[in-house]
Amino acid sequence: MSVSVLSPSRLLGGVSGILQVASLLILLLLLIKAAQLYLHRQWLLKALQQFPCPPSHWLFGHKQEFQQDQELQRIRKWVETFPSACPLWLWGGKVRVLLHDPDYMKVILGRSDPKSQDPYRFLAPWIGYGLLLLNGQTWFQHRRMLTPAFHYDILKAYVGLMADSVRVMLDKWEKLLGQDSPLEVFQHVSLMTLDTIMKCAFSHQGSIQVDRNSQSYIQAINDLNNLTFSRARNAFHQNDTIYSLISPGRWTHRACQLAHQHTDQVIQLRKAQLQKEGELEKVKRKKHLDFLDILLLAKMENGSILSDKDLRAEVDTFMFEGHDTTASGISWILYALATHPKHQERCREEIRGLLGDGASITWNHLDQMPYTTMCIKEALRLYPPVPGIGRELSTPVTFPDGRSLPKGIMVMLSIYGLHHNPKVWPNPEVFDPSRFAPGSARHSHAFLPFSGGSRNCIRKQFAMNELKVATALTLLRFELLPDPTRTPIPLARLVLKSKNGIHLRLRRLPNPCEDKDQL
Repeated sequence: MSVSVLSPSRLLGGVSGILQVASLLILLLLLIKAAQLYLHRQWLLKALQQFPCPPSHWLFGHKQEFQQDQELQRIRKWVETFPSACPLWLWGGKVRVLLHDPDYMKVILGRSDPKSQDPYRFLAPWIGYGLLLLNGQTWFQHRRMLTPAFHYDILKAYVGLMADSVRVMLDKWEKLLGQDSPLEVFQHVSLMTLDTIMKCAFSHQGSIQVDRNSQSYIQAINDLNNLTFSRARNAFHQNDTIYSLISPGRWTHRACQLAHQHTDQVIQLRKAQLQKEGELEKVKRKKHLDFLDILLLAKMENGSILSDKDLRAEVDTFMFEGHDTTASGISWILYALATHPKHQERCREEIRGLLGDGASITWNHLDQMPYTTMCIKEALRLYPPVPGIGRELSTPVTFPDGRSLPKGIMVMLSIYGLHHNPKVWPNPEVFDPSRFAPGSARHSHAFLPFSGGSRNCIRKQFAMNELKVATALTLLRFELLPDPTRTPIPLARLVLKSKNGIHLRLRRLPNPCEDKDQL
């Protein structure tokens, strides 16, 4: 009797053969991939041979150098040894060249290189492709469309709204003084700057500083800051599909949903307001429109309106950048003044001479506080709100010292490293506001808290105004003292944070007008 074609032995033999072929194919693909990675690493090593760096592991890169959130501390040491640039190996075939020299910064910021795909593409599910992530002609169109939102005539009117938000925060602090314990200020300042951006850019009425939904948004932004930063430095989290299946990916998805719920609500609320009788015509008659109104009424150069996707991307981008970076700046400024009481008192005397009890602060006041401005700038030098920005070289570049990099290399403009470079700033760890005294000389690209070049921060003047208003009104109300038991540890994230928060002791100051009344 002949053996059946479908006998178990023949079936097993066929499956075994298929598995062997599949195994060989997988092995071949792995070998090809390994060869590609090896060749790419060799190309990188050759491309970077002019740029020395500390020894790195062939697979793990400089990972051991940056354990326990010590990146900023390590960068300060590297800057002393490699004062212009230094490659940072993330892992075997992934490297970024850290730049911390003003001449190098000037060259890169004078070009039109796109934002590097990594890590910026990890931001796309969160903030979409708005002004931060766009490149090329589309970026230029959006930038030109949004620039009128920051016209001086609009910014003048915002000063009063900023002051209102700051006073709400300071009133909350007064109520908390009875607890006789240090106050973690970053969360309070974040709510205040979110309140400000909602009033100024999104036509929001009332205060959101006691709104639980706003606190949920703040927490979601903080989570996304940490998750995005960690993902960019983990070789196993690069693939979108794999990342979506693991715990950090699911956490990122939930945080994005929370952030989008907030911005969607803002957009829908303003749309509903504009549909009320006569409201749209009233807005159109304005000489200058608010940020959100510009987006809702915008038409692109081809005559089409902004898509809902593009609209939300710009709102998500500005909602995040418009409050989180400013919150970082204000919090670190207050800490810097708390730890330097003589400078704090000199600022207070200047502000009292200008504002009295601070009942009114206007646009015209903001240019009349030179010493306070010097202290603000020195704090921004020590604690830049955005520690670094990335670019991917679209063409080869040669730097003033003759060294060059080929197309395709990712460079990281380390603003933190630049601001702590002893060859640029003598004694860089010392708080010295005289560095910014009127008439003091420095390189045009030595101080970049708002980046530089054509892609500098579009809301630079808005942010500086808010920093001045918040600093001035806080110093009139409170004496700031550090918490000696909890010194803040600067933490490299998308926005500069503190690993253990920013804790300050507040001492209520008597109102000068009240003292006069008693006399």
